[in-house]
Amino acid sequence: MLTNDIQPARGVTILTFFLLTGVLMMISSHSLYSQGVRPVYIGNNYTTIRAGETADEIVEKASTVTPSANQLNWQRLEFNAFIHFGINTFTGNEWGEGNEDPALFNPVQLDARQWVRVIRDAGMKMVIITAKHHDGFCLWPSQFTRHSVASAKWKNGKGDVVGELAAACREYGLKFGFYLSPWDKHEPTYGDSEKYNEFFRNQLRELLTRYGEVSEVWFDGACGEGPNGKKQVYDWKSYYALVRELQPGAVIAVMGPDVRWVGTESGVGRATEWSVIPDLVQNLDSAEASSLQFPLDGIFKGHDLTSPDLGSREKLKDARMLAWYPAETDVSIRPGWFYHKTDDKKVKTAETLINIYFTSVGMNSVLLLNIPPDKRGLIHSNDIRSLNGMKKILDQAFKTNILAGAAVSGSSGSFEYALEKPASFNIAMIREDIKAGQRIEKFHLEAWDGKAWRTFAEGTTVGSKRLLRFPVMTAQKVRLVIDGSRSDPAIMDFGLYKGQGIGK
Repeated sequence: MLTNDIQPARGVTILTFFLLTGVLMMISSHSLYSQGVRPVYIGNNYTTIRAGETADEIVEKASTVTPSANQLNWQRLEFNAFIHFGINTFTGNEWGEGNEDPALFNPVQLDARQWVRVIRDAGMKMVIITAKHHDGFCLWPSQFTRHSVASAKWKNGKGDVVGELAAACREYGLKFGFYLSPWDKHEPTYGDSEKYNEFFRNQLRELLTRYGEVSEVWFDGACGEGPNGKKQVYDWKSYYALVRELQPGAVIAVMGPDVRWVGTESGVGRATEWSVIPDLVQNLDSAEASSLQFPLDGIFKGHDLTSPDLGSREKLKDARMLAWYPAETDVSIRPGWFYHKTDDKKVKTAETLINIYFTSVGMNSVLLLNIPPDKRGLIHSNDIRSLNGMKKILDQAFKTNILAGAAVSGSSGSFEYALEKPASFNIAMIREDIKAGQRIEKFHLEAWDGKAWRTFAEGTTVGSKRLLRFPVMTAQKVRLVIDGSRSDPAIMDFGLYKGQGIGK
């Protein structure tokens, strides 16, 4: 452990692996790198609880659960785009009925490269397209239905929206993903569970094999009755197996075992957001029979987790298993998910988007912001204006970490930063090294006023990233104090910034 008389050299800009576990990890990595071997991160994203383990032992176990490699890569993206586009764009509906005429789909100016440029310039790292929504209309020419772009006026039936977007993502260096609705109101086999599951897997295989690397596959749980009057039973395990076989680097989101829905579509996450969640499975005893690389796939039970408390000590005490299951916060830049001309003056402002950023990315979640193209096949100028405004505010706010160059001293639960001269700030950023787990339960920040330490901000969980906003403070010495932790905290970054237009 660090002691108060240990003074890291001036010029340290982040607090990385200060505690014993982190120091050992850093030394180990260095020895491997010196031999030209870079260690492969795998992660340990679930653990089981033995009968008789105490509440404290369970909490200790929770601190050792870490993201899989796929989950870690996904969480580091932080900010991604959703594209809702399809037949609903032309009918004005949010949920279609499946009987729409494909000829209606005719985005004569469609430019996927414009979408991706706008998204990239706004700071997002991945684009997820609604390849098929509940109406069953496919944005790619599927060989298993004619209810697709192959029957549209657009490009005389020769177009492929999914293909154009995937190519644009590769060109501009963004990750690519897709949403494929399990519910298909058009498909006549829907409700005949065995036949429809085969149909769905066939379409899923097309999307997983035609368009290069896929980084996220997004399923929801919408389910209805088919033409036969029977409710469809989805074969989730077979869907997961296909994704793992064909795109092993992709995360499976929402109705999948890698990423969960935060629980609302408001853009506001939990003030206390744990990535380690208890009891996600159906039959724990069958875990060993499932894939060694993706051990939860065969026993995961998809369901919405909307409780304000998912991972506290109280929630953990009776757990049979614990899994890393991080949150994704989806929200639309407009009132609806698809484009409606009547919403052109209702686009969220840059300031509103900033609030969403702080209450999602800044609360240990990945933000998935929906930006729906219009009937032309372009992102509307009003949406672009808000996105550019948000990016300008974020760039200014996080341009300079005032702790760069500070002298740092610390102990196991308190880290003090001494600046060369007083500085002003109104944002704090803290990141745990989640490769070592999520551990911090409570913390606060203090500034030295010349006579005493004064608390100016506080929080609970940190995880991948925690952002705090507060009235402008001016100080020469600040302190990060860990008030509670499940194990030795492994803090990767700590920064203070001064931003304008960030709200509170």
